[in-house]
Amino acid sequence: MTDKPSQQSSIHPEAATSGMAKGLTNYGDRGFSLFLRKAFIKGAGFTDKALERPVIGITNTGSSYNPCHGNMPQLMEAVKRGILMAGGLPMDFPTISLHESFSQPTSMYLRNLMSMDTEEMLRAQPMDAVVLIGGCDKTVPAQLMGAASVGLPAVQLVTGSMLTGSHRSERVGACTDCRRYWGKFRAEEIDSEEISDVNNQLVASVGTCSVAGTASTMACIAEALGIAIPGSASPPAVTADRIRIAERTGEVAVHMARAGLTIDQILTPAAFENAIRVLLAMGGSTNAIVHLAAIAGRMGYELDLKALDVFSRNTPVLLDLKPSGDHYMEDFHAAGGMPTLLRELKPLLNLEALTVTGKTLGEELEAAGPGFKQTIVKTLKEPLYPQGGIAVLHGNLAPGGAIIKQSAANPALMEHEGRAVVFENAEDLAARIDAPDLDVQANDILVLKNIGPKAAAMPEAGYLPIPKKLAAQGVKDMVRISDGRMSGTAFGTIVLHVTPEAAIGGPLAWVQNGDRIKLSVSQRSIEWMVDSAELDRRQSAQPVQVPSAERGYAHLFKKTVLQADRGADFDFLTATESKGAIPRS
Repeated sequence: MTDKPSQQSSIHPEAATSGMAKGLTNYGDRGFSLFLRKAFIKGAGFTDKALERPVIGITNTGSSYNPCHGNMPQLMEAVKRGILMAGGLPMDFPTISLHESFSQPTSMYLRNLMSMDTEEMLRAQPMDAVVLIGGCDKTVPAQLMGAASVGLPAVQLVTGSMLTGSHRSERVGACTDCRRYWGKFRAEEIDSEEISDVNNQLVASVGTCSVAGTASTMACIAEALGIAIPGSASPPAVTADRIRIAERTGEVAVHMARAGLTIDQILTPAAFENAIRVLLAMGGSTNAIVHLAAIAGRMGYELDLKALDVFSRNTPVLLDLKPSGDHYMEDFHAAGGMPTLLRELKPLLNLEALTVTGKTLGEELEAAGPGFKQTIVKTLKEPLYPQGGIAVLHGNLAPGGAIIKQSAANPALMEHEGRAVVFENAEDLAARIDAPDLDVQANDILVLKNIGPKAAAMPEAGYLPIPKKLAAQGVKDMVRISDGRMSGTAFGTIVLHVTPEAAIGGPLAWVQNGDRIKLSVSQRSIEWMVDSAELDRRQSAQPVQVPSAERGYAHLFKKTVLQADRGADFDFLTATESKGAIPRS
């Protein structure tokens, strides 16, 4: 029996503006374009009845180079099941996949490329909504950036965190414990045999880092934005909870397509403010500032760092999660996950913000129930840390701002003046940081230049290692300053995202060994003690040469990348219409 087309599944494109009739290939004859498209898709075994359904795209970011996305096959199957149950037609398609440890020179270099890939595939292929499956650090922001530029109904599904391992009866997980044990190895507190044993236990399963690194932070932010379904941020990658979340996500995508619930109705100023509150309250990754600025920029909003710092002063850290606390994502999940944190933050949230379910955040919190006794999420009255995890600094060293993860810093160093020990770039750092004759003392300030967006695609090199001779003496932390980033899994008194960067003539370019720098987190200042005459002399003697590249993606990147305060996005990808600043003052 042949499957005869119904009236609704006409080959005439004027009969439908959804499903397979969307975005037809240009052959100069729209009727023929749809006729040819349907002929080819039927070659895969689809019937006219199937093709009448809402088409839901699913981004497939699985890769052998990406263990954070190692559960992609199971997630895809569950999402498709949810779509079919809700009456949709699932259509998965591949996009770029990025893993933090498998992207040279840094995954940040490729985030914008992945966003472009995602955006253009959403535009090019017929779909009424899309499920964005991502997990590792740059994949979620890249997908949200791309989807924001397109405007389709979209729902984010994160891959979930890895399980923790055990080293000699001590619980360990990537990647805060990676850094802690590597620091012990550099200080010769443990030997090569033990560091090898640790290496086998740090990543106990597929999934993303199990602490408040960038991946977990972006998962929580996606839920706070309302772009991921309630309760979806915390289930570990290999659990049944994660698979059920995937199935539910597929269902929600179909409902969004039918309701016309587009991404601009979700990513509103109210939603971004909720995301900022969550970032601060979880002691989340400093990288999220850059990513939120980029996502907001795609929607036409500018991230106001000074207003964000006002939020930080009255949003305490509540989530006891490494590196600011002591626990892991699976503990957060056992404590009720994001509904538990959002419930405690309720007085500070915009409860009217819409979510992908079609309900408001307030309605979803009511539906989640009253919660239960737990110890992972603290109360507003008895927080883990009295202010938000991230503070914004300004001063003559950072006119455009800089940030510090104050909740993971050494309190004794947050009001500090010291002598600068300067490294001109990452290569200089690698060559000299462990030199026995390096002129450095524990109360000095390490400064690394030329790792900003334009110079080096802003790698996570801002976590400068403690010089080996000081580490061997027991020094665990020093003030460190750069125009780059650090991993959200890292800890220490580290000033990041100094803007403008050295490579384009920011003040950092002319800092020299022996200069005095004063950090005051309480005053939110970072001051460089140099007079204007000396600065003029240095600028004349050493003019800045802005980096460039001759060809390819490197040429595009260096020519168009914006500074950290603009999300390090490409200038031609931001929204053409300005809608104001967030958070709103």
